[in-house]
Amino acid sequence: MLGRRLLPLALLLAAASGSALAAKTPAKAPAKAPDAQQAAYHQALLQYQKDLISVSAPQADPIPLMGAALLARPLQDQPDFNSYHSLIDRAAAAPGAGPEISWARLSDCDSKGSDCPNADALAKLLEQAPDNAAVWMLKLGTDLRDGKNDDARQDLAKAASAKIYDDYTGATLKALSGAVTLLPPPTNVVGPLSAMNGADVQLTLVFGLAEGQPQPALQATSRLCEDNADKPTVKDDCLKLGKLLEWGSSPLSRSLGLHLREVLNDDTSQQEDAKRLRRNLVWQVQGFSQLSLRAKSDTAIAQHLLKLARSGGNQMSLVLTALHDFNMPVDAPADWDPGKPG
Repeated sequence: MLGRRLLPLALLLAAASGSALAAKTPAKAPAKAPDAQQAAYHQALLQYQKDLISVSAPQADPIPLMGAALLARPLQDQPDFNSYHSLIDRAAAAPGAGPEISWARLSDCDSKGSDCPNADALAKLLEQAPDNAAVWMLKLGTDLRDGKNDDARQDLAKAASAKIYDDYTGATLKALSGAVTLLPPPTNVVGPLSAMNGADVQLTLVFGLAEGQPQPALQATSRLCEDNADKPTVKDDCLKLGKLLEWGSSPLSRSLGLHLREVLNDDTSQQEDAKRLRRNLVWQVQGFSQLSLRAKSDTAIAQHLLKLARSGGNQMSLVLTALHDFNMPVDAPADWDPGKPG
């Protein structure tokens, strides 16, 4: 099933991003530090995150406000004027706010209730980006959750007829990487003897916080397609959507697109080609994960990845560009087994 196929990619991406939110895990805590020293380090890291929010929040443009909001999202003790809710609302109301802001606003909801994703943000996305398959797949997930199976079928058809797939991770990375450059990490976060100049801390914040963005219903879409593979119209829509997803903005969307071709296409050569491309995709993600781990102790790599994040694009283009820039192959060797470590 797709769930088992997607999981390795999700884990690899999590490894590539380093530690998760700064509020949970330090970017580079001192080894075997006493409890008091560890606590002081955590506090310094959180204060750095709050300082970044404070210098970003006064801006009026939507992308810097989005960056400030994403920095604030995991923090529970922010004043109302610098809270995630306040900042993402300001970003949405700012002139020039696009669908990437509405996408980030999807998380402005009560995760313990039934109002996630944010219904107003989803409705706005359907107006702003009706040609984005990711938006319709997001709606597909909520409709299936609410038992609206007929609506979910229509969502699938609209996703299949879309022109692009973009989950706005590229815009998220751009907003966050712009925000973290406004202040250098202080010495009590970087360490007085560190040669990294704080680039590793900034990189962890950017990729860690980006991991918290909403995701379309990839597995729900796969189940809908596979459970209805005997229905020609559904199968046709799923194959059409899969072709679009193969050129999607993220490794996970590409993985789903290749999976749909492999399990739904009747042409054996197409199935084998999908397997080959998915093997290369896993290789690419593993390569980026290794590069990201090297960045924790290599200033040049860390700064280059931050530069790529600031340039925009999407998650998949960032992965491929990073591999090319550091002369890492994007095609897996003929004898490489993705199921074996190393």
